[in-house]
Amino acid sequence: MTKTRVLTGITTTGTPHLGNYVGAIKPAIEASQRPDVDSFYFLADLHALIKCQDPKRVQQSRLEIAATWLALGLDTDNAVFYRQSDIPEIPELTWMLSCVCSKGLMNRAHAYKAAVAENEELGHQDMDKGVSMGLFGYPVLMAADILMFNANKVPVGRDQIQHIEMARDMGGRFNHLYKGQYFTLPEAVVDDKVEVLNGLDGRKMSKSYNNTIPLFVSEKKLQKLVRKIKTNSLEPGEPKDPDSCTLFQIFSAFASVEETAAMRADYENGIGWGEAKDRVFEYLNVHLREPRERYNALLEDPGYIEDVLKQGAEKARAEAQPLMERVREVAGLGRFV
Repeated sequence: MTKTRVLTGITTTGTPHLGNYVGAIKPAIEASQRPDVDSFYFLADLHALIKCQDPKRVQQSRLEIAATWLALGLDTDNAVFYRQSDIPEIPELTWMLSCVCSKGLMNRAHAYKAAVAENEELGHQDMDKGVSMGLFGYPVLMAADILMFNANKVPVGRDQIQHIEMARDMGGRFNHLYKGQYFTLPEAVVDDKVEVLNGLDGRKMSKSYNNTIPLFVSEKKLQKLVRKIKTNSLEPGEPKDPDSCTLFQIFSAFASVEETAAMRADYENGIGWGEAKDRVFEYLNVHLREPRERYNALLEDPGYIEDVLKQGAEKARAEAQPLMERVREVAGLGRFV
């Protein structure tokens, strides 16, 4: 069977929340269990250093994210699960790609352009104020992540399509310069069926907005957060629009088709907001109880997580080392004998 190689990275700067689960973790774990998919999942901890210089936060986030994926059923026998920083070939390839990547391409990167625009808006004379080389060049690191393992497909949000195109540009440029097919040119995969969850305030659930519901908070905290979800002033008995309601959106992201239809009918029949919030909390709590228990047990056993990631790194380096030997050789950096 010919397998499609799929690669996904998870930046380690925060605690996974419901939006992460629905938008990225759940579909990725389902893919890891498919026999026709060759899955590579990694903790993007080198990327995390661009945004966060708090070592305790980065370390804790790495542990929490690894525990989350394992608790939710990632099949590490069928998938390669590793830390980016455990693969020294990745920063080496980043440099090799930097040497074939034009600065003009990096000038067009969305994150860099946004930083420049913000400096201009604030009236700074230095348009690069606050811009690190990590921020400026991180699309090259992302390209190395992808090209290192010759991924066929990379699931991304629409805002990340540009980075896949940049990876294709760098891989194609290297192939052309050194006259060979050293890198597979990846395709971006944007699944419009994957839902973007709203947060407590009705905006997209994001750590930047401080409006998230962490995936594995305690039962008491989960209940408190669900009760904080913004609703309108309609009274019990008045029909409510489920399609504009964050509560309904979160419920339907976890519930079955039949359960969602029943909740929709209750909205039309004027369910009270208090009852709706209680129902959403109870449903989420039941749905997350077992993985929450596994997650907490994993956090108490970091040695197990470390062993899983080490095994993943061994699998990843078994692919990365021969590729880098070939890349070094064609670039003139091979051994003399």
